Parts: sequence; structure tokens; C-alpha cells
Amino acid sequence: MLALIQTVVLAIDIYWWLIIASAIFSWLYAFNVVNPRNQFVGSIGNALYRITEPALRPIRRILPDLGGIDISPIILLLLLFFIRQFILTTIAPALV
Repeated sequence: MLALIQTVVLAIDIYWWLIIASAIFSWLYAFNVVNPRNQFVGSIGNALYRITEPALRPIRRILPDLGGIDISPIILLLLLFFIRQFILTTIAPALV
């Protein structure tokens, strides 16, 4: 059971970094730092979008329109942090 919890925590950690990479990539894309017509750059952007968008879309539906600012990645990162801390402080010590 402890191995399962460690796997879930590792998956949360990996998804955390994918959300950060997606946010940074969206900034680079918005400010024309990366070439959007490059096939490699496009495939990375598409992969990050497909991985993170299913979790970000419900948050974006709930949040009000803030102009051009998207704080949904921050909210998702906070949710993942709280879930991870709950697992590590509540569930994992009970198994050890």
C-alpha cells in the first residue's frame, strides 16, 4: 500500500511540473519567443495543452473573467499541493 501512495505522490509531482512547463510555454508562445510554425515546438505545445487542459478547463469555467490574466494554473497547483500534503500527512503515516 505504501508503494501505491508513493506512486500517487510521484504522479502528482510530475503533473505539477507539467503544469509549470505548460504555463511557461504559453508565455513564451504569447510573447513570440518561440517560433509557433516550428513543428517540434508545435508538438511540444500541443502535448502540454492536451495533458493540462482537462484539469484546467473546469477551473476556468468557475473563475470570473480577469481580463488577460489566467490564474487557473496557480489554483490547480495549490489544489495539487493540498492533495499531496493530505496524502503525506494523513494517509502515509497511518500505514507506516
